[in-house]
Amino acid sequence: MNKYRIKKIVLIVITVFGVGLVATGSYAWNMFTSAITNIQEEIDNNEREKRLEQINLAEGDPITILLMGIDEPEDEGDPYQRSDTLIFLTLNPQTQSTHMVSIPRDTYTDIVGHGKKDKINHSYAFGGTDMTLRTVENFLDVPVDYFIRMNMNGFEDLVNAVGGIEVDNDFKFKYKGVTYEEGPIHLDGYEALHYSRMRKQDPRGDFGRNERQREVIQAIVDKGTTMTGITSSISNFGEIIGVIEDNVRTNLSLENMWDIQSNYQDALNNVVEHEISGTETEINETYYFMADEEEVKNISEELKKQLDKQSK
Repeated sequence: MNKYRIKKIVLIVITVFGVGLVATGSYAWNMFTSAITNIQEEIDNNEREKRLEQINLAEGDPITILLMGIDEPEDEGDPYQRSDTLIFLTLNPQTQSTHMVSIPRDTYTDIVGHGKKDKINHSYAFGGTDMTLRTVENFLDVPVDYFIRMNMNGFEDLVNAVGGIEVDNDFKFKYKGVTYEEGPIHLDGYEALHYSRMRKQDPRGDFGRNERQREVIQAIVDKGTTMTGITSSISNFGEIIGVIEDNVRTNLSLENMWDIQSNYQDALNNVVEHEISGTETEINETYYFMADEEEVKNISEELKKQLDKQSK
């Protein structure tokens, strides 16, 4: 993925469409600040000991953010939501770099607090955000300072709010009653949601689905930041804010977001991507992804270097 595109995606998620909102007037600003308050979610840090010291965003301390995409169950009768998209970021404004790790959803690992190993995406089903954060911390052996969680079904409402999106599809496939032609195509909310969810027909499996999810996010960003209606129509703006309120949760405060927007943008100019390799296997007729332990260890060491304040 183009690094400039990654920068735009991360910035837009962190600021939740906050860049330039002041220009829309006091009414829109009040809507925005109210939305930020409503999406706040506190987490219990008592059981999480990876971060041993306080961080200062105003001073540009290195930080980590976990992006979580929560998907609805695909099978009828399944009551659990799962964290089907997990993207771990380190941002270091001193080295002006960001490291990004996409964690495969079927990764077999210890589910911290559950007492056994399972797919990493099951951590959310078993214990919500807190268990997911602790499990990711244990898997990568680094702290998770902040999280941004989005209900993937929120894509449908958000895409409709911006009037649909355009994507460039790699190959033709049919899913949930929709035929997706190869090449540039226009998608409404329903089509975009299932375009980002299809996995079994993709020869790249989860990696292909993750790429399509990032493509959909990018397309929403491109449409939302270029359409004149966003800044000229309060009704459009209000619809988007409503979708965010309904589908996004984070432990980032408004002050945190402005500090990141002010002090961490340069770090996003240099994005280093880490892809976890491994092998596929079945245990009791259930598919799992077995991550290469040595590679995970090496990635962990790279992430720790990014979080070292001595790198300032």
